[in-house]
This record gives sequence, C-alpha cells and structure tokens, in this order.
Amino acid sequence: MASERIVIDPITRIEGHLRIELEADNGRIGDAWACATQFRGIERVLQGRDPRDAWAFAQRICGVCTGVHAIASIRAVEDAIKCKIPPCAELIRNLVSGMATLQDHVMHFYHLHALDWVDVMSALKADPAATSRLAASVSPWSNNSATWYAEVQKRVAASAEGGLGIFSGGYWGHPAYRLPPEANLMALAHYLEALSWQRDIIRLHTIFAGKNPHPNYLVGGMGCSINLNNQITVNQVRLDEMAGMIDQAKRFVLEVYYPDVLAIASFYPDYAAIGASSPNLMATGESAWSCSGAPAGGVFPAALLMDGNYGTAHPFDSKRVAEFVSSAWYSQPEGDRQGLHPWQGHTEPRYTGPKPPFKQLSDQPKYTWCKAPRYDGRAVQVGPNARIMVAVAQGHAETVQLAKEGLGKLHAGIEALNSTLGRTYCRALESVILARRMDQWFAQLNERIKSGDTATFHKEHWEPSSWPKQAQGMGFMEAARGTLSHWIEIENGRVARYQAVVPSTWNSSGRDPGGQRGPYEEALAGGGKHPLVDAKRPLEVLRTIHSFDPCISCAVHVLVPGGGGVEVKVR
Repeated sequence: MASERIVIDPITRIEGHLRIELEADNGRIGDAWACATQFRGIERVLQGRDPRDAWAFAQRICGVCTGVHAIASIRAVEDAIKCKIPPCAELIRNLVSGMATLQDHVMHFYHLHALDWVDVMSALKADPAATSRLAASVSPWSNNSATWYAEVQKRVAASAEGGLGIFSGGYWGHPAYRLPPEANLMALAHYLEALSWQRDIIRLHTIFAGKNPHPNYLVGGMGCSINLNNQITVNQVRLDEMAGMIDQAKRFVLEVYYPDVLAIASFYPDYAAIGASSPNLMATGESAWSCSGAPAGGVFPAALLMDGNYGTAHPFDSKRVAEFVSSAWYSQPEGDRQGLHPWQGHTEPRYTGPKPPFKQLSDQPKYTWCKAPRYDGRAVQVGPNARIMVAVAQGHAETVQLAKEGLGKLHAGIEALNSTLGRTYCRALESVILARRMDQWFAQLNERIKSGDTATFHKEHWEPSSWPKQAQGMGFMEAARGTLSHWIEIENGRVARYQAVVPSTWNSSGRDPGGQRGPYEEALAGGGKHPLVDAKRPLEVLRTIHSFDPCISCAVHVLVPGGGGVEVKVR
C-alpha cells in the first residue's frame, strides 16, 4: 500500500506560520518535513544602525519572545564593546526574564498545548462536586469549589455553542483523548484562571522595564532607578508589589500547573516513548540565564549531550556552531552545502519554491524559510528538556532530585524526557526550579539595596568614541524555548553584520546537506513509530509539534503574500 501524503497547514496555537507535510502508512508516520512559510528580515533591518538601538529592533523579531531577544542583543553589544554592568542590573534582568519565562511556560501549557490532551466537550458532562473532590486530592489550590466548576461549565458551554469562541471547532471526541470528564473540567477551569494570573504577574515588567510586551532595556545596565525615598523610582512600595507577584507566580506553579501536568500525564504514559527527537541536546545554562560572550558560568556550565548518551555532558564551544541553507530559501556566495558560523553568515532571501497555490513544498530540495543550524555537524534539540537533561547529567542536585521524583511518578527513566510527554513535563519541572530562583534573585536584590548598592547603569562605554573601530560580540540567553544567541559585528560605531540563531531555528530546521532531519521532523518521523489515527484530524501530530512550543517568527526572523492549498485546517 502506497504511503499517504498529508499536509497540515497552518499549524495553529503557535507564533508564526508553520506547515507540516507528512507521509503516513497504516496509522504511522514514515517521513516528515517542517516548512516555515514566513520570511522576516530583521537582521537586514539592523545593518547600519547604532548598536545601542539594536535591542529595540531585535525584540521585534517576535511578539511573544520579546524581552529575551532584547537581552541577547544587548549582551552581544556589551560583549563587543567590553562593557560590564552593575550587579543590581544583572539581578533585575534575571527577574524580568525569569518572570517572562514563567508566564511563557504556563501560557504555553494551558492556552497552546492543553487542548491537545483535554476534551472540552467532555467537561460539560462532568459532575462539579466530583471535580471539586478530584481537584482537592491533587493540590491545596484554594479555588476548588463545586460552585466554581459549575460556573466554568456554563461559561464553556456558552462559548462552544456560539460557534466563534475559543472552544469551538476543535477535535472534540477524538479517540486519542483519554481524560475523564472531571479531569477535563478541572483543567479547563485552570485554563481560565491562568488567563488572569499571567496578566497580574507580568506587571513586574512594567515596574522594572516600563511596559510589556517589548520591555525597555539599556546597553550598560537597566533604565530604572532605585531610590526607596522617591515616589517615581523603584521604591519600597514597588518592591513590596514585586514580592507579591513573585509569590503569586510561585503558588500557581506549585499548586496548579505542576500538579496538573503530572495528573494529565498519568493518562498518557505511552507519550513518554512517542516523539523522541534528535539524540543531541544542548543548553548554555539554566532557564532565564543570560551572558555576554561565550557562556562559561551560570548555575551549570554550557554543555551538550551527544549521540543518545544522556549521562555524559560535553563542553560547549561556540566555534562549532554553523548554519546551512541547503533546504532553505536563501543564497550565499559560498554555496548551499557550506555551513557558516554566525559571524560569517548571510540573510539573503531567494525563493525558489512553487508559485501559489501549491500542493507540496517538500518534493523540492528547498522547502522552508528556516535555516538549519548544526553543532559540530549534528542536528541539535534545545529547550526545557535539554536544560533539565544537561543539568541532570552534570549532577545539579536540585534538578536531579526533582527529576527523580517526577520520573518516579511517571514510572519512566531519563530517556523519557526526550519525548512528546517529556518536553511538556520538563517545562513544568523547570518552572518549579525557576520560581525558587526568582525568590533567590529578589532576596539578593533587596540585600544589595539595603547595603546602599543601587547602581543600575555603567556609563563608561556608552559613547561610541570609547569603542574599538571594529568589534565582534555574542550574547546568549536560555529563553523559554531553548538556547538563543545573537551575533554582532560593529564597524566605526555601526552594525556591520547581525545574525540571530534562535531556539525554534534549531528545532524547526529542515534537512542539512547530509540529509539529517531537523528536530521537529525527527520527532515525527524518527523510528517510524509515531501514531496518526485520523489523517483529517491529526491530533497526535499537534501534541508532538506543540510540545516544542514552536515560534516560527523567531525561527526565520515581512510576510510573503499569497496562499497555498490547505488540506487540513487545524484548530
């Protein structure tokens, strides 16, 4: 029997435009192609600009991953001009990026990924009183009353019946859903609560960085002033507000998010062996950690796990990073088969695909706008599971303890973290660690303020006259979706070259000259075991792709007009 060709376009509940093309046979996926159908030329926009302004343009790469691009950009500039920032500014950057990551992880699970596991219509059949008892057995969260769950049922029913609501038009009733009605109702209630929660806790950005999204940053530190006796600066009132936000964030993670993930995962244990991707995983530090220059510090060192050996961590070397365009619509003088280090890279678009409307992209050598980054020639997976697995391999005590406890509840080994379920679980586990780290950073900031250290900006290297004529810099950031790096060349005070190698570029990359699939592709097609029961309702594919939390706007960094044939509309 010939393989069936399947196109899923667009993949929704992600940032940006992603098309997945598949070959499937007898309920299993045989091959897969990840096609980024959007081009964004931010690197070209930055050429010739003042490096001190680069962060403001760079964070417009994406409307979701905003501050992380700003920090990576500023770190790259600070590395190039050899600028050190005050300790208080470091801690503030940690707090801002940490809260953004916590918000991102929670929003990803409930608002982008949970409906792959939770059947909305089934929740309407639940008994609110039984749901209240179930929720109380899972966690001590205060909002677990039967009255609340009954109210959620009414709200969900009204939304679903309207035909235009967020809960209309899904794959409800798909045989791959397994949660009982009460568990579905509990998860939906937390979906709604997470909407209010994320809005409240992200106000920390407005205090330290002026606004959200696209918070404000500054080469040399942060633009906020600390003065406990001034009403318009970061004062004691603002610090007390921040303490409340951090506590609110931590409670939701510990009492709602993490318990929900464990509870839902218990109904899908087979997904701990589905969606295994590239056996090479990379992390340059813990979640929300950033640095100027090559990553060498942090709570755990930058490292990789290679070739499926999850017990040995290999040191990271930034010189081994290269990007290929053999499957991407770009041109470079060196030829398509040559991988280029980011400091030598180009962003020269050259579309050679079919004229819309088209049925296939993957029947041609070039089928995506996403470059293919490789480390030492290897396709590499990045993200929360990479950070957790690298930390475990390095013996980081806190991570080892939490991972051991969680994997025990899931009845799985460390290899299960490289899976659809593993990626989802690692976000929740990492959020527990990060919530604790927020407490530590905030305590350190308060201690410095009490000791009289309130500096948030160093001006020594602000003026271009203090910079070298030519300089190179790199900035690293462990963003919510994985390892992010920005690379800059400065000549005569202006940006001469700029490249961003982002988490979703690593993960959503296409084939390289050696034929290696990118991590999305490998997660679907590797081993030929990934299920696909109903080609017209590809729920299993969504579970695996959403487990990476794709951000295609970041991955390809101006939308191409026109459209293509859409075989499957995914909600």
